[in-house]
Amino acid sequence: MKKLFLIFFIIFLIIVTTVTKNSTKKLESQIFNIRENISILKNKHELVLLDYNYLTTPKKLMEYQSKYFENNLIPLDVNKIKKIKQKNNELTIIEPNKTKIKNE
Repeated sequence: MKKLFLIFFIIFLIIVTTVTKNSTKKLESQIFNIRENISILKNKHELVLLDYNYLTTPKKLMEYQSKYFENNLIPLDVNKIKKIKQKNNELTIIEPNKTKIKNE
């Protein structure tokens, strides 16, 4: 009886060890894949950030203006910019000082 119990115990330990090993292997594989994806995304982010910073420098913006828009762009005072909102078929103009003017 003791031998049978010992044999079952050893078989049980082998099965538990195998299951633990396989699950650990799967977890390590998932961790590796996630780390690789993070690394790829970080590289892409750095490239996009570099591209954005390069393309939005004042010198580049002036270049684009002269190349694509010629004289179509005019300077505008930021204080004169207004927002228009539509609510229930009613247009509302919001001025920079946050006062509202209603148009029908």
